[in-house]
Amino acid sequence: MIRARLIAPALLFALTIPAAPAAAQTGGCPGVRVPGAERAVTSCLDDLTTAGTTRSGHTDPADWAGLVAPGTVTPSGVPGVQVDGYFPDTSTTNTNHGWQHDAQFVLRLPRDWNGGLVVAGPPGTREQYANDPIIADQVLAKGYAYAATDKGSTGAAPATPGQRPGASIAEWHRRVTQLTRAARATLTGHYGHAPTRTYAAGLSVGGYLVRWQLEHHPELYTGGVDWNALIFTPDTSLLTTLPPALRAYPAYADGDPAAHTALLTAGYPAGSEPAWAFSFRSLWTPLLHQVRTELDPAYTGEDSAYDLSARPRSVHRAIARISLTGRLTRPLISVQGSLDALTPPSRYAAAYTRLVADADRTRLHRTIAVPGGPHTDGLTPLAPDFRPVLPAFAAAFTKLEGWTQCRR
Repeated sequence: MIRARLIAPALLFALTIPAAPAAAQTGGCPGVRVPGAERAVTSCLDDLTTAGTTRSGHTDPADWAGLVAPGTVTPSGVPGVQVDGYFPDTSTTNTNHGWQHDAQFVLRLPRDWNGGLVVAGPPGTREQYANDPIIADQVLAKGYAYAATDKGSTGAAPATPGQRPGASIAEWHRRVTQLTRAARATLTGHYGHAPTRTYAAGLSVGGYLVRWQLEHHPELYTGGVDWNALIFTPDTSLLTTLPPALRAYPAYADGDPAAHTALLTAGYPAGSEPAWAFSFRSLWTPLLHQVRTELDPAYTGEDSAYDLSARPRSVHRAIARISLTGRLTRPLISVQGSLDALTPPSRYAAAYTRLVADADRTRLHRTIAVPGGPHTDGLTPLAPDFRPVLPAFAAAFTKLEGWTQCRR
């Protein structure tokens, strides 16, 4: 899920990793060095999961609000070391720890390490703690080290005038890559050997980042799991799927059956209607503006009237620069809720499946459909037919482990 705030700009940065400054420490806990980090603060904790970090102040529950179904019980009781810090950056919208600094990250290093690493980017413009209950808790309980980034973009300002369209989204890619490289080096120094396997995982925008990483960096990853993943392609993105929803929803809310038909025709699945009012207010309207501002800042019309096919070639080039190709280099499992009203499966899951097939990479891709799954599990109270996706995501991760171990 993407928070209703705009994509923040940030400058390009090098992927080379300079020497790290001296690591800070808290409470006598030996400092852990994170190569390339401008700041790294180490804490030894009795429990690295949200059950412990919520009590100790080493997570931010507001960052994962709305992502977990009521009553969800997550694993707990994983002692180890947490490192909070940031990489060099010029933007200052992430206020965690009072640092006023973007490109923040969190690393969690369990005492009983299984030799693996899981890396995640957050949904939308949430921060580095967004995936704590839905991804971090699940993999920490298995013994994995965990690393997450804020992607360098957390603020409410639109793209900086004059910035190349799509630059903020391109930074998301680089920040995940940067953290993965730094985390692998950190684990090598902390445990005495490099991770034996590294997985990417993510929800929504985070799922898009999983796909992009697996398409571009076979040297870093063993495989990945995405969950209701967003996509950017020349033909499918929020720029193509949201305008019809914005045009039809007001009339649908007034009881117009033709508008209901228009939303179904646009791909929004029958049965997802209980999520439409929330989606229109908190997702569709702000998200279209955010993405349109980032990729087509010269557009001056109403967002609901946006027609990508009529926009200049420069806009299509901007989209092409951040588009997925389907050319997977490592195994990927995609988990897709059947009642997702932000990335409807008939548009998003189907489009990526076609890309993978066209790239002749079907052998590297599996899809798991979750009946009744909405975009995020926090939406499940809206309808009795909505079902949490988290159990399927956890099961998919276990399947990925087996799949990739068989390939070794």
